[in-house]
Formats: sequence, C-alpha cells, structure tokens
Amino acid sequence: MLLPERLQTLRLTLRKPRKADAMHIFDAYAQDIEVAQYMVWRPHQFVGETNDFILYCIQEWASGRSRPYVLVHTENDDIPIGMLEARIFSNTIDLGYVLQRSSWGAGLMSEAIDAVSNAALALPECFRVQATCDTENHASARTLQKCGFAREGQLERHTILPNLGAEPRPSLMYARCR
Repeated sequence: MLLPERLQTLRLTLRKPRKADAMHIFDAYAQDIEVAQYMVWRPHQFVGETNDFILYCIQEWASGRSRPYVLVHTENDDIPIGMLEARIFSNTIDLGYVLQRSSWGAGLMSEAIDAVSNAALALPECFRVQATCDTENHASARTLQKCGFAREGQLERHTILPNLGAEPRPSLMYARCR
C-alpha cells in the first residue's frame, strides 16, 4: 500500500521525517515523562537517542514498511509537535501516535488520525485501520472514538509499557473498516 508522502489537514501537515527533526522532537516531547507514560519507549535522556529514532523512521519510510509521519503546524513545516506512524500490513494499517503535551486537548491528533485513516481507506487494498491503547489511556481512547473508530475488544497482557511496569498490560483494540 502506498500512502501519500504528505497529508494536509486544516491545521497540520503530516510529512516525512528529516534528520533535523531530532533536536526539536527531543525538546518538544521525547524527554517528557508525562508524554511517554503510555508509550512503548522510555523518555529519552540524550538527543542521540532521538537521532537514532529519526534514522530508524527514515529507514522505515524508505523500506515501505511504515509511514512515520512527522506532525507540524501548517504555518511552520520545520518544528515537529508529534508523530503518527502508519505501519503497513497486507490489508491493514496499524497506527501509533504521540503529541507534545502543550498541544493536548486541541483536537490536533484527531485531525492527523482522520487524515491518515481517510487516505488509507481510499486505497483499494486497504480494508482496515486499527490502533490500540492502554485500558487506562482514556484520552487516546476518546481520540480514536472521535475519529469513528469502533472499540472491538480488550487484548489481555498485550503491551509492555516500560514507564508503567515490566509486565504486559491490557490494551483496547479500535478499528475503522470499509
């Protein structure tokens, strides 16, 4: 499946990652424990960790396995405020996302999820866009519901969130299908 290289919403541009994004991402949210709470990664201690992550994202993009979009305000293409990764499977797109804390509650992630979901479901080979979130991550669950995702169930012992403990935690499965 070939998702677009760039997507526009009313307030956001979703674009390819650049090496120069690392410092901005580190400063904006990668070292923020509150942002990282429900993530599968620990807060970054050094910008080198964020550099490595951006290099991984660039490689993923080039391989076609996923589209790790960088989220920027439309008026400033150079300052990332978050990311949304669309992992590509045969007929399914699996989403993961993060947003800087200062942008929470403004509906920006809903715009980004809608843009990627609409683009994916417009492709003839895509029938499903899905995402999971921790059962205690109520904000993420509300965001997915706002985007028209239906809750399909609960996955027990599904994801290890290192900021919450070493044991796998339950996740909620959401999806939009056509």
